[in-house]
Amino acid sequence: MSGHNKWSKIKRQKGVADVKKGKIFSQLSKAITLTAKNGGDPAMNPALKLAIEKAKQANMPSDNIEKAIKKGTGELAGGTIEEVLYEAYGPEGIALIIEGTTDNTNRTVAEIKHILSKNSGRLGEVGSVKWMFDKFGYLEINKKELQINEEEIEMMIIDSEAEDFKTHNDIIVVYTKPENLYKVKDNLEKDNIVIGDFGFEWKAKNTIKIEDEKINNRIEKLFEALDEQEDVNDVSSNLEE
Repeated sequence: MSGHNKWSKIKRQKGVADVKKGKIFSQLSKAITLTAKNGGDPAMNPALKLAIEKAKQANMPSDNIEKAIKKGTGELAGGTIEEVLYEAYGPEGIALIIEGTTDNTNRTVAEIKHILSKNSGRLGEVGSVKWMFDKFGYLEINKKELQINEEEIEMMIIDSEAEDFKTHNDIIVVYTKPENLYKVKDNLEKDNIVIGDFGFEWKAKNTIKIEDEKINNRIEKLFEALDEQEDVNDVSSNLEE
């Protein structure tokens, strides 16, 4: 979930398996097609540039990337992709924002409702949850991949015009204003800092901590079920690690 808690862990742990089953390629394809609707030239379309970079990070074949772009620009059929965002509640009333891309909104909302109901959750009204979150850009830096000390990294992050950063074990998560993600990424890369995962997420203004292990297991099962749903790209919650 957003804020780089359980959702991010699940994505890292399950990443290889997801590539094998084709989910990540499918998600990346839809993201490229969606962003390419605003222009097929990544130099003129920063959102498309980001989507292509993420696809290349996942070793998506160039042919797949080109086809996805052409679907978005209308050169190939099959470009009817929409962004969706659902506000929901999980076990113990934790707040969720579920984001995805789909070619069939009726199917997607029905499947997400089913997942939520099976895992002690429910869909919320529009506006019921989003007010609890702020949207940020984020970039991940693996400290182990750098040859400089943490203090130097932090100074580079501050100079890059980032908004904030936090360390989770060996990963430094840099937060930016959404419109500044590309600029901050470029600034850090100019300092020879290798960027891992990057993108946009909803960060909870306030978090809640749940100590009960049984409840946390139920929440984990919900997160994993949402991760298995093909149209879901990201889930953000106000759950504290």
